[in-house]
Amino acid sequence: MAKIRQRESFRAQLDKQPRDVASMFDGVAKRYDLTNSVISVGQDRYWRWVTRKALGLRPGERVLDLAAGTGVSTVDLAKSGAWVLAADFSQGMLSAGRHRNVPMVAADAMALPFADDSFDAVTIAYGLRNVADPDLALREMLRVTKPGGRLVVAEFSTPTWEPFRTIYMEYLMRALPPLARAVSSNPDAYVYLAESIREWPNQPQLALRISDAGWSSVQWRNLSGGAVALHRAYKLG
Repeated sequence: MAKIRQRESFRAQLDKQPRDVASMFDGVAKRYDLTNSVISVGQDRYWRWVTRKALGLRPGERVLDLAAGTGVSTVDLAKSGAWVLAADFSQGMLSAGRHRNVPMVAADAMALPFADDSFDAVTIAYGLRNVADPDLALREMLRVTKPGGRLVVAEFSTPTWEPFRTIYMEYLMRALPPLARAVSSNPDAYVYLAESIREWPNQPQLALRISDAGWSSVQWRNLSGGAVALHRAYKLG
């Protein structure tokens, strides 16, 4: 019983060692989707819908849904008629989503197990900030994308209106952990998640990093006042 309690209280650190982050997500997998809906006040569904629209998927296209977790996002993307592969480095998250009718594979964003030019589009939602080397991950995503293909990164970001930004940051550090305690299978992990959001680059900074990784025509769109941002880019053909 002591070992179970130790696992449930585990959280990764901001150095984002891959094994630690994967273990942390294994610990939250059981109630991850429910917790996300609660702490986002249901906005997660809207964010997924906008992400799918931003990708502009077409039937028959091959799509990589990276950091897919339990596959909720993959199911939503597959509504487009595209073939969508869920990839995540947390075995616990993938196991929790095995009941979903989508293909799944364990994969490290920094060393993707796919050939060059394999996908028409790649997306990563709320996972890039959990990678130890996001710039390497962005280059890997570029490598596996076909020429002319596109990328959409959905990630928590910096609210653009200062009063809301102050309230939002207070919510992350004060309200989010207690709320997660009520619904999450590993509430301490959400302290790390809150800290990782606060440390993440703002919209222009992330756009520059995406461009530096080799992507072209980088643009972003703010959602929920900038609490979430969608960055879209293309691979030159």
